[in-house]
Formats: sequence, structure tokens, C-alpha cells
Amino acid sequence: MSTGTIEQPSARARREGAIGVGLLLVLALLSAVAPFATDLYLPAFPQMAADLAADATGVQLTLTGFLIGVAAGQLVFGPLSDRVGRHGPLLVGAVALVLSSVVAMFAPTLEVLVVARVVQGLAGAAGMVLGRAIISDLATGAAAARAFSLMMIVGGVAPVIAPLVGGLISGPLGWRGVLGVVLGIAVLMLMAVILVVRETSPASSRVRQANGADGGARALRTRGYLGYAFAFAFAFAVMMAYISASPFLYQSMMGLDEMQYGLLFGVNALALMLTSALSASLAARVAPRRLLGWGLSGALVGSVLFLVIALTAAPVWLLAVAVFLAIAPLGFVLGNATALAQGAAPGVAGMASAVLGALQFGLAALVSPLVGLGGETTAVPCGLVMAVSAIVALAAFRVAGRSA
Repeated sequence: MSTGTIEQPSARARREGAIGVGLLLVLALLSAVAPFATDLYLPAFPQMAADLAADATGVQLTLTGFLIGVAAGQLVFGPLSDRVGRHGPLLVGAVALVLSSVVAMFAPTLEVLVVARVVQGLAGAAGMVLGRAIISDLATGAAAARAFSLMMIVGGVAPVIAPLVGGLISGPLGWRGVLGVVLGIAVLMLMAVILVVRETSPASSRVRQANGADGGARALRTRGYLGYAFAFAFAFAVMMAYISASPFLYQSMMGLDEMQYGLLFGVNALALMLTSALSASLAARVAPRRLLGWGLSGALVGSVLFLVIALTAAPVWLLAVAVFLAIAPLGFVLGNATALAQGAAPGVAGMASAVLGALQFGLAALVSPLVGLGGETTAVPCGLVMAVSAIVALAAFRVAGRSA
């Protein structure tokens, strides 16, 4: 398959069959690179601090820098792809990701590592933002919702399972070995971009987008787009709050060991995968907005239950039940919210995807430190963040509905 061939609008009928399984798997890999690079090395923080003679704050900068890079990179690659096409920027991002991953793996000092991680974030953002844009080029409506839900089985689950995988490999491989795994994923991404991904934004479409830039910007300010974008970002914040708080929640408060901690992570990841698959299978029969409403309502119930348990003298193990009830419904949310947001901004898929991703990771960077404000003896901050995020997500969903 030629990587530079333009697929004309007549050939890409925007139907369900326009996106093959192979392309979906590649796009899922592209969306998963940044989450894996974010969370995979978290268990290796103590090793990293000792090896680089750094404190916890310094090591945390490698994560913060990466998240900043991801947020900024999406705002660069998304609008650029609307003007020059998808494949070129995606290839540049993949090459830069490989090179920065090599530097990160062999970084001699913390300062070099932080810079490499910022560049990793910038480069890794290309796969995330352009993967969404490519799906929007090829499909709309229920077909797009199905594709996004299937992609989220990998991309949405990655933030949940990455710390588990990192915990298993950080001991035998060390932190440099873990970053070597990230390098391997980056190389796979580059190979996939070269061999599988084709150009999906015809030159004629780019001219229209360039000439209609003001209209595209207006589309991103509509209730429909902003409502679904904020619903997506704040629903993702529910999951990030859980991920960030999970070490002290499961181990410090509930007294679980590493194996039990990993088991609970796996249960929640499996639930998210199953609901994402169910959402994809229902997309042809149930409207994406209805599926999204189901998921947001379920996440709100689980999040509020978590907060109530944290505020009362209820058995601490019930927190694990509440987490499951809050995380599992997100399989109905992430793919459908993405499809609805992208569909609300036709003609500027790259820019729409960029804003969506910047909101997602900008909010994730804000949420992560908030859940630990109360120390390791209370889950109340985590519960507050989850509940407030779920409420805002559902409110944004309601606002978006008024634009219909």
C-alpha cells in the first residue's frame, strides 16, 4: 500500500467499511504511545532518583514535562495537518519520537532526561491527534463512533495497564530498560506509519480548509463541539484521578501487596475494554449520544459513591467497588464523545482533534497532583476530583445536547 497516495472523497465514502481492522490497530497504537510513555515508567521513579542523584520533585519534572509536551504538540500537529495533510506530520512526529526516546534512554543527567521527555511528548502527540483526524477523514456518525470505540479498547486502556506493566518490568530491567521498551514502541509506530498509514486528506480538501480557517475556528466555539470536548476531557479526568491515587489507595489504605494491586488494575482495565467493545457493537443500533449519556451517568454514580464511602466510616474495601463502577462505564464515553466532538467541527478535523487532546492532557496534568493533597491516609481528595469531574462532564454533555 502506497503511503503517499491520496484517497479521493469519492473513494472514501465515509462508511463503516472505509476503516479496516489493520488501520484501526495502527491508529490504536498511535493513540497508546503517549499514555504508555507517561505511565509505564512510574514504578521506576525511586530507581531513577537514586541513579541520577535527584529528589522526588526533580524526577516528577520528567512526567510534567512530558504532559506539557503532549498538550503543546497536539496544538502544533493538528492545525498543521489540516493545511499540509496527515501523513507528512505523522512521519515527522514518529521519527522525532524515536530519536528523543534514544536520548531519554541514555540520558546522563536529569536535565537531559527532562528535555528529552518534553520532546517525546511533543513528538508522541502527533500519533494521538492525527489518529483521531484520520478516522474523522474516513467516517462520520455511527461508523466513526464505532471506530473510535474500537480504537479506545487499546488507547483508552493504555493509561490503566501501563503502571501494571511497568511494575512488572522495572525490577528486572531498571528504569533505562523501561524507557527502552518505550523506544521499542516508538520504532513500531514509525514502521506502522511508513507501511500502513496512507494520506486521507486530499489536496483539494486542504485548500478548502485553509480558505475556511475562520469558519473552522467558529466551529470549535460552538456548544456542540465544546460540550462534547469538555465531556470527553473531564470523563478522562475521572480515570486520571483514579490512576494517580491508586498506589496509596490500594496499598497504603487497603493494605494490598503488589500482586493484589496489579490484579485490581487488571480487573478495571478488562472492564474498560469490555464496555468499549460493547459500545462499538451497539453503535449501529444505538445513537452515539445515548451511549455517551449512559456512560457519563454510570461514571457519575460510581464517583459519587466513592466520595460518600471516603467521607464515612464505611469499610475501605468498598472503595475498590466504587472505582470499578466509575471506571467501567467510561468505555461508553471516550469513543462516543470523541466521535461527537469531531463530528461537530467538520472540515477542520486536525484542529478539532488538537483542541480535544490539549484539553485532555492539560486537565490530566492538573488533576494528577490534586488527588494527593490529603496525604496517604484519606481518599477524600480523590473522591472530590472524581465526583466534580463527572458532574462537569455530564453538565457539558447536557449543554452540547442543546445545540442539536
